[in-house]
Amino acid sequence: MLINSNIRLFHLTAYQNFYFHAMKAIFLSLFIALLSVSSFAQDKIQWMTWNEAVEKNAVEQKVIFVDVYTDWCGWCKKMDATTFKNEKVVDYMNEHYYAVKFNAETHDTIRFNNQEFINESNTKKGPHQLAVALLDGRMSYPSYAFIGQPWDKTVAPGYMGAKDFQCVIKYFVEGAPQGQTFDQFKIEGCPVAAAD
Repeated sequence: MLINSNIRLFHLTAYQNFYFHAMKAIFLSLFIALLSVSSFAQDKIQWMTWNEAVEKNAVEQKVIFVDVYTDWCGWCKKMDATTFKNEKVVDYMNEHYYAVKFNAETHDTIRFNNQEFINESNTKKGPHQLAVALLDGRMSYPSYAFIGQPWDKTVAPGYMGAKDFQCVIKYFVEGAPQGQTFDQFKIEGCPVAAAD
């Protein structure tokens, strides 16, 4: 009998050992998968609609960044493929901005500040009234509207590489609210861009 109980203990221990290693492998795999998902969630800018940004801004104020683009714009696509994928740009934008992608030729109706914005054009490539208002009628793509409080706005046109763009997005959070000009900020708060 003593031999049989030793054998049972051995088999039970072997089973427990197998179970322990199997569970450890499963938990390790789940942990790695969760890390991958959480890091994947931050590897792109968290774009939202105009209405979502306005609603979020009513709860917690941040600068609203509007990327005004068109489907046919080659430089807009280059921004999407390069600058907007840069890790430092993504992290800073997600932390400090409500980022909106706005197609300047959309035919959606947008209501804001008791006003209705539409695209009156009968053609596919006509500008939307909100795009015209955001860009002060200077329709070039890509262009970016930075909207602070109380709805003051600055427009920056054209393609920007990641280093230059980092300086610009930092300026509207760290420089402009302190009354600095962009040129002062480039020297004091953005030495990389000042050296370029």
